[in-house]
Amino acid sequence: MSVSVLTASPRTISDPQVGDDVAVPSVIPRSRRPAVPRWASLLGVLALWQLASATKLLSPDLLAPPSTIAVTGWRLTASGELGSALLVSSGRIALGLLFGVTAGVSLGLLSGLSRWGDALLDPPVQALRTLPHLGLVPLFILWFGIDETPKVLLIAMGVAFPLYLSIHSGVRQSDPKLLEAARVLGFTARQRVWHVSLPSALPHALVGLRQGLGMAWLSLIVAEQVNANSGLGFMINNAREFLQTDVVVVGLVVYAVLGLLTDTVVRKLERRALSWQGPL
Repeated sequence: MSVSVLTASPRTISDPQVGDDVAVPSVIPRSRRPAVPRWASLLGVLALWQLASATKLLSPDLLAPPSTIAVTGWRLTASGELGSALLVSSGRIALGLLFGVTAGVSLGLLSGLSRWGDALLDPPVQALRTLPHLGLVPLFILWFGIDETPKVLLIAMGVAFPLYLSIHSGVRQSDPKLLEAARVLGFTARQRVWHVSLPSALPHALVGLRQGLGMAWLSLIVAEQVNANSGLGFMINNAREFLQTDVVVVGLVVYAVLGLLTDTVVRKLERRALSWQGPL
């Protein structure tokens, strides 16, 4: 989609104290990125965690130290158990994202761009959004069985609702002056949507996508507790039965790392897609 961008050029004003024209930027630049890297806080948490385990403040029977978890993770990786579980879970996430993004974007645009769509779609979507995932598990098993379908649907619901809310809000907050200007310039309804409404909703949609990805990993944890025989959730559940806390924490760490990686990817996409707004 094409977005018109006004470039910020410096202007000059006359300074009576100096007597010369002084260049003044027309737009105040945003603050620079912090010098501390984003991963520094994670290293600090790991260091405190290891220190608490070494000083016996944290019992290894309740929570294994990072050094033990690293050894266990390497063992699971070398045996192929972690890789196969990760492959199965990634496939479920991919399918859930496909259906969830499609549903969230479609419903958000229909309800945001049309009064009829808002009146007909928003109430049932809001009602479904408040239902807890665990409460839907028995019904999903009854309706769809115990195969992959209920797992993928739980993930799709976790993705769809944040996207729906963000896109609905973004479309509704389109600048009315821009819409009026486009109408005066002779833009058709479709062109106004493409050139005004969608660019206005894009920042909101990317934030909703970040929230949806986080919900996707949370939904995956719930979904893989439902009669699964493979995946990260199955590995964690199986380790819990044998009180293998180190394997449980390895699985949770993998969930956290994958969530952080997907969030980083969307942040990079956000910087590229919204580069016309200036540095983020």
